[in-house]
Amino acid sequence: MTGRDRAVTLVIGMSGTGKSAVLAELAGRGHRVVDTDDPGWILEIPTSDGPEPIWDRTRIGALLDAHLTGSLFIGGCVVNQGSFYDRFDAVVLLSAPLEVLLARVVERTNPFGATPADRAKIASDVATYEGRLRAGVDYEIVTTTSVAEVLTGSRTWCAADCRPARGRSS
Repeated sequence: MTGRDRAVTLVIGMSGTGKSAVLAELAGRGHRVVDTDDPGWILEIPTSDGPEPIWDRTRIGALLDAHLTGSLFIGGCVVNQGSFYDRFDAVVLLSAPLEVLLARVVERTNPFGATPADRAKIASDVATYEGRLRAGVDYEIVTTTSVAEVLTGSRTWCAADCRPARGRSS
């Protein structure tokens, strides 16, 4: 890595965009990754519409504070992620057409997306939130190709050493 000796990239997107698959590929290439869909990163707060998942601010803050060298890729998509954007060198939105997302969630091992109600929520979330996500990111990658092709074609944010080429100051 040149200049700084650390880089932290947040990978976000709606359900089915490939966040977990991209993180798995990056991990397979030897990079440190954290999928915040894994247990322990998310808290649920009660709302009038039901429980709302949010990042555990203490745990995410400690993760970011402890990362001193190398590349760290964090994946997830929760309502309070924006409060951490200034701690990331780059925020990358993965996106795909709704019909692609809905086809993917039916076939994956993650149970969310298996029911018609889940898929209706995904469609609603895309319509309601994807534009808001897009407004706050550094890069958008359409994930209609293979994960390897997504990363190979993404040299803007994932250079040979997977350090973002341009990022937020931290």
